[in-house]
Amino acid sequence: MKTKRLETDVLIIGGGTAGCFAAYTLGKEAGVSVLIAEKANIKRSGCLAAGVNALNAYITEGHVPQDYVDYAKKDAHGIVREDLLLSMSERLNHVTKVLDDLGLVILKDENGKYVARGNRNIKINGENIKPLLAEAAMSQDNVTVLERVNITDYIIEENEIKGAWGFNIEENVFYDIRAKAVLCATGGAAGLYRPNNPGFSRHKMWYSPFNTGAGFAMGILAGAEMTTFEMRFIALRCKDTIAPVGTIAQGVGARQMNSHGEIYETKYGLTTSQRLYGTVTENREGRGPCYLKTDEISAAQEQDLYRAYLNMAPSQTLKWLEGSRGPASENVEIEGTEPYIVGGHTASGYWVDNGRRTTVKGLFAAGDVAGGCPQKYVTGALAEGEIAAESMTKYLKNLNADSEKSNAIKEIETKIDNASILKKKEYEAHLTAEGKDSEDTFFITAEQLEEAMQKVMDQYAGGIATDYQYNEERLVIGKKRIGELLDMIDELKAKDMFELKDIYEVRERLIVCQTLIEHLRARKETRWHSFGENTDYPEESNQWLKYVNSKRKPDGGTEIIFRELVTGGKVYECTDFTE
Repeated sequence: MKTKRLETDVLIIGGGTAGCFAAYTLGKEAGVSVLIAEKANIKRSGCLAAGVNALNAYITEGHVPQDYVDYAKKDAHGIVREDLLLSMSERLNHVTKVLDDLGLVILKDENGKYVARGNRNIKINGENIKPLLAEAAMSQDNVTVLERVNITDYIIEENEIKGAWGFNIEENVFYDIRAKAVLCATGGAAGLYRPNNPGFSRHKMWYSPFNTGAGFAMGILAGAEMTTFEMRFIALRCKDTIAPVGTIAQGVGARQMNSHGEIYETKYGLTTSQRLYGTVTENREGRGPCYLKTDEISAAQEQDLYRAYLNMAPSQTLKWLEGSRGPASENVEIEGTEPYIVGGHTASGYWVDNGRRTTVKGLFAAGDVAGGCPQKYVTGALAEGEIAAESMTKYLKNLNADSEKSNAIKEIETKIDNASILKKKEYEAHLTAEGKDSEDTFFITAEQLEEAMQKVMDQYAGGIATDYQYNEERLVIGKKRIGELLDMIDELKAKDMFELKDIYEVRERLIVCQTLIEHLRARKETRWHSFGENTDYPEESNQWLKYVNSKRKPDGGTEIIFRELVTGGKVYECTDFTE
């Protein structure tokens, strides 16, 4: 592989929602060079690639940021970082105005006010939201975009970030990127569990299938503290298309109904996890299938739904039209998806301070990869990108400005140079691996290993097959088998750079699976039905009003850390968060 060495002040890994907005914010800082490393095409990458039809986090008229904090806290049954939620909520309307100024079509009434959808949402025509964000980032003079580059590992020396390693997925190029500060904005993790739709349709899922938990895995390997992986997110979605249901539930007021015609949603509760749990339980007890009751909506409302889904999930509109059975004539069947680990809907991710600094010096996190701050959605990711950018600016200004390199710095650089050589050889070992056709030698493919991982997680770590339930015995078996699969990574071979990407994506998912299982084992209660359904401990307990955090041990094991809740206007401070 050819080696390309790059240097920058700020490296942003992931050109999605948070990454683009962080770059746009840093564009105002003269003399600060910014490099975005994106493994796809930045104009159509990340969770917003296909668009979205509403901004689900907005402080509507008559409400204040603290109201949003209270809502998110209630939905998460208390396990949130109130300080992070408040700092995010205070910026929601500001970043929305920025989007408006950039050209996003936000629906307005006759008085020029945004059209609300419920208490916290506003309607948009958002098919082009990602190209708008990408253009805003790329138009900054100090921002460079590196596309089709897959970052796999941080460069860490004595718990301080020095850059990252990766490779081009189309060309035989190894990237050694040195940076003074790094923002992880890679999104959450999909594809850990066996999905609803098998075979060639397996990527027809709720969360972006290209978000593989890369940022989580890099942080775990680097020894960063992670939080609340056990608060998984399982989406309640339209059956088969896996299209969002909120547009129907909030847009036309459709309620959840079982096959007997009974409205069941209030029976179980109205938090996000309870809405899913009610559907799972109704099906398990023989009252399924379950639906959103839409057969009483008007023709105008039906047309509104057609248009809304064309902005974000066209397959749902196509399903209605090609079957000649729209939502006004047929109720919409619903189901739960497989579990995901995502900090934008639940609280999973890096343990960060209010400036979105991780416990690794110089490493920041924003968006779906940052923990403690659920229900952030699009505007929350933008807000965190802006917060992280401002925090990184302060961090850079506080770095030692002495241009003369000391002997100690030169020694560190030599160590990193040597480590870079080893990382490159690791990549090349997969590319140059040779298999023999014999009875005792075989190679498993990355796809086969991924399917094996998904089967293990589905059966032993609370997937669809067990109605999202798990217990200690299952988790112990799951941990053992995931470890065995991870040991097989070295055997995988790639005929080209794209297949090399596949290998590292499986590695990332397996590493996240390991940490997830440890978190599921550590929280000995059921606080979020279905999201964390522990049959050994089926009740919620006040003793578990605390964060379950973790760090990877040098031997590859996991250290579980319990932290007290941050509430009552307090801001979390920790000696790990070093200026």
